[in-house]
Amino acid sequence: MKDVKRKSVGTHFSMCVQPAFIVGTNNEDGTYNFAPITWVSVTNEKENDYLLVISMFGTKRTKQNVIRTGVLSVNLVSTDMLGLMDYFGTHHANDGIKDGISYDVSRGDVIDVPILDASRWIYECEVVKSVELGESTTFFCRIRNIQIDEQLECMDTFDVNLTKLEPVIYSGMYHSIGKLLGKIGDFSE
Repeated sequence: MKDVKRKSVGTHFSMCVQPAFIVGTNNEDGTYNFAPITWVSVTNEKENDYLLVISMFGTKRTKQNVIRTGVLSVNLVSTDMLGLMDYFGTHHANDGIKDGISYDVSRGDVIDVPILDASRWIYECEVVKSVELGESTTFFCRIRNIQIDEQLECMDTFDVNLTKLEPVIYSGMYHSIGKLLGKIGDFSE
């Protein structure tokens, strides 16, 4: 391996490679709301009991809906959904219903949350704990159901070929994944 030369750039850079999701929630009047959220990760509560960890900043309606209802859908964004993600990110619920672009919505199979029909991987979640820090709230969410595209074949957590999901990766700009490099252990000596 080649040694890399680095330089200090200060703390104002916060480049974090993040998968892009669109979170679906229920408004008070029963309508649905969607917003792009990229601060999404996972943690392990016990054994094989995973929790999604989702942080939301500010006072957006999506965040208020999650606080009020305790449920949400987390829809993975694939490259063919970039227009929809950008639309949801530039149009706010406070300005009215987000219906300036065509998209199809269904309801979750286990939790009554709106889901995007275009998403290839969807989590139906309920909040088990939330932590507030400044203007951000981090939600620890129990995964109650996962819906995946019927064309995907996954044997376990470590068998997901992301290139087939074509996820959008966000780091201030949109990126995609180019190729599958291998599995754990393929590169050790």
